[in-house]
Amino acid sequence: MQTRFVFITGGVLSSLGKGVASSSLAHLLKLCAFKVDILKIDPYINVDPGTLSPFEHGEVFVTADGSETDLDIGHYERFLNKDFSKANNFTTGQIYLSVIEKEREGKYLGKTIQVIPHIVEEIKERILKLGEGKDFLIVEVGGTVGDIEGMVYLEAIRELRSALGSKQVANIHVTLVPLIATSHELKTKPTQHSIIELRRLGVSANIILARCSQDLSPEIKTKIASSCDVCVENVIQAKDAPTIYACPTHYLQEGLLDALFRHFNLQASLDQHALQQWEDLVYHILNPKRTIKIGFVGKYVHLGESYKSYLESMVCVGAHLKVKVDVVFINSEDLQNQEGESDTQLKQRIARTLQDLQGILIPGGFGHRGIEGMINAITYARENHVPLFGVCLGAQLMVVEFARHVLGLSGAHSSEFDKNAPHKVVDLLHSQTNTTHKGSSMRLGTHAITLKKDSQIAQIYHAENILERHRHRYTINPAYLEDYAKHGLEVIATSLDDNQQSIIEALTLKNRYFFLGVQYHPEFTSRLIAPNPLFKAFVQACM
Repeated sequence: MQTRFVFITGGVLSSLGKGVASSSLAHLLKLCAFKVDILKIDPYINVDPGTLSPFEHGEVFVTADGSETDLDIGHYERFLNKDFSKANNFTTGQIYLSVIEKEREGKYLGKTIQVIPHIVEEIKERILKLGEGKDFLIVEVGGTVGDIEGMVYLEAIRELRSALGSKQVANIHVTLVPLIATSHELKTKPTQHSIIELRRLGVSANIILARCSQDLSPEIKTKIASSCDVCVENVIQAKDAPTIYACPTHYLQEGLLDALFRHFNLQASLDQHALQQWEDLVYHILNPKRTIKIGFVGKYVHLGESYKSYLESMVCVGAHLKVKVDVVFINSEDLQNQEGESDTQLKQRIARTLQDLQGILIPGGFGHRGIEGMINAITYARENHVPLFGVCLGAQLMVVEFARHVLGLSGAHSSEFDKNAPHKVVDLLHSQTNTTHKGSSMRLGTHAITLKKDSQIAQIYHAENILERHRHRYTINPAYLEDYAKHGLEVIATSLDDNQQSIIEALTLKNRYFFLGVQYHPEFTSRLIAPNPLFKAFVQACM
């Protein structure tokens, strides 16, 4: 079977859910036993999102091979329950960098390098290479039709469709049918103009996914179909869903798969058992038996997308435990000492903020802002026996808090925030000592971890050797481990760096139900079908 290429573009405005649409379609195709892969194209000039601010771009999702990618790759993995790689996400920056490097190496034989053909050919080559050996390759093009950054990709789509033929290429356009509140009318004009712009650039839509807040009437669908030159059966209603995990079933019921199969002249049947398993989990997401509150004490809480994989991990675990995790975002700066506030007043204010929580999670992050607030939250959890889960920076700050307030090491800190600290309980990795380049230079990707036999974490994983993903430059300093152990804080997981030096991967406080910090990022391997065991154990501890 030849590879079928499905290009998903967006119009009118951004954040219409192209990533969820791509994931949902891929999930349905997988249920039909097709080999399917997804590619996310990001039109920005950055080489990757690794150095972008979380406020600017949201979460950086780390793949098993150590690539720093767009957060949509996380959606792909959670919907398909498979690992993706560097090849599944590229940016305009990567394309231009690759072409420039080839030019410097003389591979273009002295030709003048231009957008057409050289940049477009680079794009097409990557798309075709990823599609090799697959039944379907879904290509999500970031941004909005009409953006100057995305025009080169639409040209690549046009050329691929011309070369491969319409029976090997389909174009799905995600657009918006807004509801005007004052007149209670759905308006199709934005969709019409988006399709006009798409056609102007040489691409025609075969299927339209119409995002809407209420049902589209047959008249509205007919109007869109006639004005956008698609058959009415190919105008698919994409109504707002209560959870993104309901989207595959919704698209199936609305006829998306049928429309695609008609275009490609294909027939296939779904794995009904697997579909039912997915729908059962969605049912539990929408109909939980109880609700618990877990506080996220972080630096980027003003943009929830910064913690996307953490949030989705909670949803995935909740589906299995039949519980809704109500995430309460708490800005760590709000837990720091305010001007004129005494220590007692600060402690009382922190208690008022955190007292209704069943658990506290301290996620990863960078930079000194809000650090003391995170440490104060850890102190509260330790002193009040609240289940605490620290990830990456969170685990490092658990060590800082313990060193200061249990061991009495005044000034204990991470060298990331205080290079002159008298007790650097967290320090730079040996492998990072001479690193000056910021992009893709951290300890990244999957590494093997050894769990202490019969420890809490080994019982959680039901294993003594695991693989988890990493993204860090600093590590817990082993020089203080003996003092920690004397006071009940023990190391329960380690790994080896490239120089075969031991790295502390997890610590826990003895005789506590859940007071656990991990250096790695378990949120990146949590899926709806198979949540990461640590998140499941944490939520269970909070119930």
